[in-house]
Amino acid sequence: MAEHDLHEYARTLVTDIQALADAEGGSIPITFTQYVLEVLEEAGVATDAALAYHSSRGLEVYGYGLPEDGSSLDLYTTDFNLTPLSSKLTKSESDRLFRRLFAFLNKHRAIRPNQEDNTDVHDMCVGVEKALPNVSRIRLFLLSNRVSTTSAPEPREFEGIPVTHELWDLARFHRHETSGNIGEPIKVTFDRPLPCLAAHSDEPNYSVVLTVIPGRQLAELYKEHRTRLLELNVRSFLQVRGAVNKGIRDTLLEAPSRFLAYNNGVTATASDVEFETDEAGNPIAIRNMTGLQIVNGGQTTASLHHVLTQYKRDLDGVHVQMKLTIVDPAHLSEIVPKISQYSNTQNKVTLVDFSSNHDFHVAFERVSRSLWAPATDGSGQETRWFYERARGQYTDKSAEYKTRAAKSRFKQITPSGQRFSKSDLATFVHSWEQLPYWVSRGAQKNFAYFMQRIEKSAPVVDVQYCKRAIAAALLFRAADQTARVHSAGSHKRLITTYTVARLSLATDKRIDLDRIWNEQGTTDALRDALDELCPLVMEKVISGDRHVSEWAKKPDCWDEVSRISWTLPDALAAELTTEPFEIASLESTRYEEAEDAVGDISSQEWRALADWAREGRVLRSVDRQLADRVAQRLFQGRRVTGTQAMQAMEVYEEALRHGFHPVPDSLDQEIV
Repeated sequence: MAEHDLHEYARTLVTDIQALADAEGGSIPITFTQYVLEVLEEAGVATDAALAYHSSRGLEVYGYGLPEDGSSLDLYTTDFNLTPLSSKLTKSESDRLFRRLFAFLNKHRAIRPNQEDNTDVHDMCVGVEKALPNVSRIRLFLLSNRVSTTSAPEPREFEGIPVTHELWDLARFHRHETSGNIGEPIKVTFDRPLPCLAAHSDEPNYSVVLTVIPGRQLAELYKEHRTRLLELNVRSFLQVRGAVNKGIRDTLLEAPSRFLAYNNGVTATASDVEFETDEAGNPIAIRNMTGLQIVNGGQTTASLHHVLTQYKRDLDGVHVQMKLTIVDPAHLSEIVPKISQYSNTQNKVTLVDFSSNHDFHVAFERVSRSLWAPATDGSGQETRWFYERARGQYTDKSAEYKTRAAKSRFKQITPSGQRFSKSDLATFVHSWEQLPYWVSRGAQKNFAYFMQRIEKSAPVVDVQYCKRAIAAALLFRAADQTARVHSAGSHKRLITTYTVARLSLATDKRIDLDRIWNEQGTTDALRDALDELCPLVMEKVISGDRHVSEWAKKPDCWDEVSRISWTLPDALAAELTTEPFEIASLESTRYEEAEDAVGDISSQEWRALADWAREGRVLRSVDRQLADRVAQRLFQGRRVTGTQAMQAMEVYEEALRHGFHPVPDSLDQEIV
């Protein structure tokens, strides 16, 4: 690692964190922690992480994470220095910070009674207390922007639960930011080398071996590395709900010795493998692997882990066949997606490859970086937005400019504040599309659902799409500032997405996104509306004795927020467009078909559906409201377009399944 590169990275990181802290009105250590948690969550290292700062004698904690599957408890602490290269993080310092973090485990029960309900620290104490009886491991994270002189402490235990330590220092962050990949290569060493059969190949960029791996070892690998093990996989294992997953589970529970015969096994890749060889130099056993990835068989891997942890089966006698391809790292993006695609024979792929090389992201990067954002500060200097389809691209691009003047010019034209990632894009779009409960589930799950929706109905990534997506980003950031003013604290992101979604619903998506792009900001009327709406949203999301982070993930939370009684201010109503704004021009005929289908159903029938659902308390409130709006629009002779048409037809079909009977054509009811 070049000393100059590390120095530049350290300086840039401090500058960015200071700018973020100034913009959000938060402390620098808290802002740094939030930044790192988003990085780790996007990469799958952390899940469902939340800020919650508490400090007392001998104790300091900055946040916590409770993965949805209940498999672990994560706690975070931070060391931030404005001059990070002036000193190093010593062993004694890191040990002290880890001790102070560990102390929270011992004292959380005593801390809780002194915290008000629904505060960040109260939620953390409640969450930790509920999690401890069930978790199989605890992870303590130390996040530092200094270079550490030591490795993390050895594992220990708390009330019989294994406790591990994760040390993320400046060098580690730099290594992964500049490589575009947050996760260090997964390295596996086999105490008993795995016998293997090597296939002859004249291809210089890859080779293939066949082996059989113990099921427990594969489950333990997933337990340790979670979704990082599946980063190049086209699937995402959420829970045992499909026929394939249920079959895997049932075989493991009822006939584990037959698993090898019944299961198709896994397809894996690695960047390097150390073999035992015979006298002729031919591979006969695998000693270790570097850069291991499961590119097909994610459901098998995660189901093994599920049975090991949830059903407490030891998996003795379970073996899994593995086809292992050793791929030159330079050819990963070319070869791995095809291996994954062609080896997938178990059932239909429902989620696309989350790789940054997906066509959608390549196209969005190309088009968005070609746009000049209008100058709005009186300088006449137009700027560009920078879409990072792979982490670290902005840093890499800045490093291409060798002189200080050239770097300064790059950052003037492409400010760091106009940089955004794949998960950011999913957040902006889903907030506008009224899916705040998906945004609230965390960067990784929200991004997975974003890609699932793209796979179903691919948008045309043109100038309009990119401009409107960035306009949605500007609206989200305006709402974020409003949430900060209203002291949303660590729940700010949840409040922001719900506020944008509720505004989108209230305006029927008729906020002029094109105007927001042209002005590179929101109007006074829009900001005033956000200021009115935000505290009303906070009352619904942060209320009662619910755990806020868990409540916000539920569609029921959105159902309550959607029913907030709020009247559009006249100033904002005067700015609305006639027709709704869809971000995408959709190439899929499914949207056109949905628009036609909605139009083929009379306004009377839509009103009857809404009344039927309301009287019988069938369907969600938000669905009943959608039927009302569709009825009104059709009565006024206006079309229902885009996503709203798709959602309307889903509501109509759901109503039919619940017993709704369409209105006879002869009826002629008036819509009031």
